[in-house]
Amino acid sequence: MGISGVQAVFFDLDNTLIDTAGATQKGMLEVIKLLQSKYHYKEEAEIICGKVQVKLSSECFDPSKTCITDLRTSQWEEAIQETKGGAANRKLAEECYFLWKSTRLQHMALAEDVKAMLTELRKEVRLLLLTNGDRQTQREKIEACACRSYFDAIVVGGEQKEEKPAPSIFFYCCDLLRVEPGACVMVGDTLETDIQGGLNAGLRATVWINKSGIALQESSPVPHYIVSSVLELPAVLHSINCSVSISAKNS
Repeated sequence: MGISGVQAVFFDLDNTLIDTAGATQKGMLEVIKLLQSKYHYKEEAEIICGKVQVKLSSECFDPSKTCITDLRTSQWEEAIQETKGGAANRKLAEECYFLWKSTRLQHMALAEDVKAMLTELRKEVRLLLLTNGDRQTQREKIEACACRSYFDAIVVGGEQKEEKPAPSIFFYCCDLLRVEPGACVMVGDTLETDIQGGLNAGLRATVWINKSGIALQESSPVPHYIVSSVLELPAVLHSINCSVSISAKNS
């Protein structure tokens, strides 16, 4: 089992297999509609959602001290108060948060062509889902996109001692699948976690999903392969196959 030395492929989840950014934006649009139609917030609605987006992007918390629901409800509460002034409105914040969250989860799905790719790959290699993030949040996404059946194992960073890019979580994944790091490929959209982590752990190869076509910075981790879509992965795996075959002939 395997593709010329590759026995397992580790996949990131957010913005690699599912369009988390797009789903998040659709959730924001629903909240804007709510604030404008029910509460008559005009330009304030977009300002509030913009502030929450900033808070999400810089989010950092200790799950042993607070839960993600309380944290994110507070983010909405702060954004509303910063924009509208006056007393804090926890009830409205909760309404906004749960509408945003439910809408976002509704739009998290594996595309049919991604499902087909995973199904075919799994005939040749073991597949593992490796995602950073809060346990509750990531498990809800996994449930929403119904991806469990496509993988031999699922590992959530928030449930481990360390997340990507720490080598320990990659070694844990290798142990789960009973494979060596040198027989694994990491696929993800984030250089600092997915690619750097794969490099740190000494994986066979790293594949960066660069949808926007941005240029690598001099200080960035350098992936072995760069693609614009996860659907290009089968071709990448076969190119690894070819490079191994050429090396063998030349040795």
